[in-house]
Amino acid sequence: MADSGTDIAQLTEDQQLALQQFTAVTDQALEAAVPLLQRCQWNVQIAIARFFDGEPASDPVAEASSSLPPPQDPRRQETLMNGFAATPRSSSSSNRRFESAPRIVPQPESQITSQAPLLLTILFTPFSLVYSLLSKYFRFVGYLFPILPRTWTRLTAGTTAQTPRRNTSGRRPLNTRDTAARFIREFEEEYGSHELPFFENGYAQAFDLAKKELRYLMIVLVSPEHDMTSSFIRETLLAPDVVSFIKDPENKIILWAGNVQDSEAFQVSAALNCTKFPFTSLIAHTPQVSSTSMGIAIRIAGPTPPGQYIAKLQQGIQAVAEPLNRVRAQRAELQASRNLRESQNSAYERSLALDRERARQKREAEERKAREEKEALDREAAKEQQALNLAQWRKWRATSIADEPGPDVKDVVRISLRMPSGDRIVRKFAAEKPIEELYAFVECYDILQSEEPMTEKVSKPEDFELEYKFKLVSPMPREAYELSAGGSIKDRIGRSGNLIVERTNDDDDEGEIASSD
Repeated sequence: MADSGTDIAQLTEDQQLALQQFTAVTDQALEAAVPLLQRCQWNVQIAIARFFDGEPASDPVAEASSSLPPPQDPRRQETLMNGFAATPRSSSSSNRRFESAPRIVPQPESQITSQAPLLLTILFTPFSLVYSLLSKYFRFVGYLFPILPRTWTRLTAGTTAQTPRRNTSGRRPLNTRDTAARFIREFEEEYGSHELPFFENGYAQAFDLAKKELRYLMIVLVSPEHDMTSSFIRETLLAPDVVSFIKDPENKIILWAGNVQDSEAFQVSAALNCTKFPFTSLIAHTPQVSSTSMGIAIRIAGPTPPGQYIAKLQQGIQAVAEPLNRVRAQRAELQASRNLRESQNSAYERSLALDRERARQKREAEERKAREEKEALDREAAKEQQALNLAQWRKWRATSIADEPGPDVKDVVRISLRMPSGDRIVRKFAAEKPIEELYAFVECYDILQSEEPMTEKVSKPEDFELEYKFKLVSPMPREAYELSAGGSIKDRIGRSGNLIVERTNDDDDEGEIASSD
């Protein structure tokens, strides 16, 4: 370093770091590296580029510096390392280091242990050793002679009764929500009604809410033992301007307050290094530190006038407002994209459900149409089969109808039939024939009148029972000769009769009685 003629001790820490980075990449001597970095405003990237590519004819850094307006703050020097476009406020807010704000989960007072100072620990070490040896000796004696501990217990039973441990402050320990409610109730009893929006839960819950919603957590700790507490609350905290500032939704403040005589508020004061009361702290999310960190933006210790109190709170808010606004914008953008994606998914699900419903309806319509077509085909086939069976049955029954008795047969019944076509038929039937013979004659009349001879033998169709679609009725007096009543023709009608054929089912073409041409 002495040979280089450059005093590195006069360089700042950032300049020395830039020099080390430059020499590590280029391996250039210090006497040549320092002037090059000075011409490049200690920007390592520009200096390395100029080292390998050569320096330009004109210095763009100097031209850019001359074109900029004079800085508003003469104490701040603009360089390529901190940027020309950065404003003093944004630079200070981005480079400011915030003290980390811890998340306090209160412990019961019975679990809180305090460590003695090192000097007292050293002084009482011999006594601790003697007490440990004596306790072990007496336990050993009690083990050898069990009657001694029982006797000692009976003798000292009335004097060693333990009294329940009480809180030294005289305040009953409660859970966090009840502790907050008790503080608010005591606050209203002491200072009357107010409009301060106290958070009615524990510090940890307020801390988590402020982190989740990117709001400012305002902590107010008071101690009734301090004389300035009452004047601070009446003159500053309950001042109309302060109350309006805290309640303003634009400020996004969560107000949590506590009495240091309570365990939770005491632990919070110890974690925040509170040394003077009344104490106020503003805690906010610090995304420039990490994505989950919470930092202390401002501390206000002791009594403070309302105007100065609001100014300090505004100063703390402005210190973290810029990064918080960026995070809020990012979250809003993510939420908007999430909402858009959910709406798209919902629309897709609705469209898919509609398409499925349409496909189901179409499938059901096709199945219904196919079923109806099949049923129509089945009905048509059954109808055709019914017609074939009826025709076969007529032919079969026509062959079994006896011929009309001749003149030599005396026991006959003369019947006059009026057919549905209007034709009148007069025929003789054997008296002993059943009434069904007369019905079969009417059913098969067209076949019997046919001139074509029936040479082939026709059998009765299987599983077929003919149901006559007509009935025989005597007009005067009107009497229907039902087939179900049975009996012979003579017994039912007599020696002669005049009958009308009345159809019972006009819609069935198969049952229609054919008339002769």
